[in-house]
Amino acid sequence: MNLEILSIEVRWFLASIGAILVLATVIVQALIRLKPQADLGNLARRVNSWWVMTGVFTFAMVLSRNISIGFFAFISFLALKEFLSLIPTRRADRRVLFWAYLAIPLQFLWIYMEWYGLFIIFIPVYMFLLLPLRMLVIGQTEGFIKAIGTIHWGLMLTVFCLSHTAFLLILRSPDAPSEFPGVGLVLFLVVMTQLNDVCQFLWGKALGGAKILPKVSPGKTWAGFLGGVGTTTIAAWQIGPFLTVLDSGQSLLAGLIISIGGFIGDVNLSALKRDMHVKDSGSLLPGHGGILDRIDSLTYTAPLFFHFVYWSFQWHTFGTGIGK
Repeated sequence: MNLEILSIEVRWFLASIGAILVLATVIVQALIRLKPQADLGNLARRVNSWWVMTGVFTFAMVLSRNISIGFFAFISFLALKEFLSLIPTRRADRRVLFWAYLAIPLQFLWIYMEWYGLFIIFIPVYMFLLLPLRMLVIGQTEGFIKAIGTIHWGLMLTVFCLSHTAFLLILRSPDAPSEFPGVGLVLFLVVMTQLNDVCQFLWGKALGGAKILPKVSPGKTWAGFLGGVGTTTIAAWQIGPFLTVLDSGQSLLAGLIISIGGFIGDVNLSALKRDMHVKDSGSLLPGHGGILDRIDSLTYTAPLFFHFVYWSFQWHTFGTGIGK
């Protein structure tokens, strides 16, 4: 998989994203010059971070399928590390964490091998059974429930859920089993998820109104939620048939799934941060916070969108190797 063999639609879409970033940069720099008294530093940092994130993501997508899979494995590692840094663990759990981190390369190995059967049960079943066994061998029972729940939920959220994005890359076209339409699907998923985050924020700021979950995320309003759902669904309806194998109806439904799922993923991580009394999950991405702050919505949209696509086309009947 390289730039030459990407579809013309994918290349145009990547170029459009670059053009949008250029426009955003010009607008921000113009605002800084016109309003020097305004504090626009955080906005500038956000745009700069978008350049870095978009550049890294694009290179990972166009270089090769294996590099793309490795990229998502690395994102899962960073997300799990950040997650575990937020929630205190027992000293004895350090030996258990080794097995939790080992689950990352194994989970993405199943993707590389196109082994759907093991991919879908490895963390929910086998790691669920293995991790408490390792804790029992250590023999420390105080805090056992909190520790095992924290570690396994972290694995499910940051590794299992996110790994569905990488599995899209190895799906084979039902009409041409030698072709992989996954780059378009991944672009669609990631861009629609991020667009939904931005639109819900903008609609909420513009219209205000009643809070939707005031105790969990006070900034979220019904206007922002509904505006984001409507905007994202319409955008998906238009972009899906151009960028992916989805038709108009499927794209419309996918947009609805992504917009609602993205909202739930966002507030899910907001509840975690509020419980831990932190504003951001980290500081890796200037202007955005940490990795979890940027991929929180994706933890829900990735598995939901993947299974919508997977079963819509019955791609479980395609593939090579062990997973067939």
